[in-house]
Amino acid sequence: MSRVLVPLAEGFEEIEAVTVIDLLRRAGIEVVTASLVPGAVTGSHGIVVEPDTDLASAHDRPFDMVALPGGMPGAANLAADPRLLAVVRRLADSGRFTAAICAAPGVLAKAGLLVGRRATSFPGFLTPVNAPDTTLSEDAVVEDGKVITSRGPGTAMDFALVLIERLEGRSVRQAVEARLQRPASPHTA
Repeated sequence: MSRVLVPLAEGFEEIEAVTVIDLLRRAGIEVVTASLVPGAVTGSHGIVVEPDTDLASAHDRPFDMVALPGGMPGAANLAADPRLLAVVRRLADSGRFTAAICAAPGVLAKAGLLVGRRATSFPGFLTPVNAPDTTLSEDAVVEDGKVITSRGPGTAMDFALVLIERLEGRSVRQAVEARLQRPASPHTA
């Protein structure tokens, strides 16, 4: 079974965090939510989440992926935590997946993981200034090797399904997606 770390910082985007946590758990993936400091964490829209643990207790555990939710000031709080940056770098250096959505791809840029890669973010959060030598995309989800990025709350489900497929395979993704009753096309009336 794959294990994924989802760090939660004050001001995280609730749709992005909860969608990823929920869908990965539906796929049978062990998801460990970790706050930067012990205790409950409040999202950017006032929703309070009680994490499984805190980062100090989780950061040395083995993970197959770290999935960073965006939101502000959540993503800025993640980027400001040297322990989290160390976890992200350690996973990347060991050939594991690093994933981020919305404003959180900026955390990957700060950790130096986007150099020479394609990536996306919420408009304006990745720029040629803060993500030099990164090919910026407007695609909903961008995969470049073991780095996966996405645009924002509206792409959270697509992002989570890609994470499932990379960790557990296409058939698991299809099984989870089938139970969601998603329309064949988002533009179908």
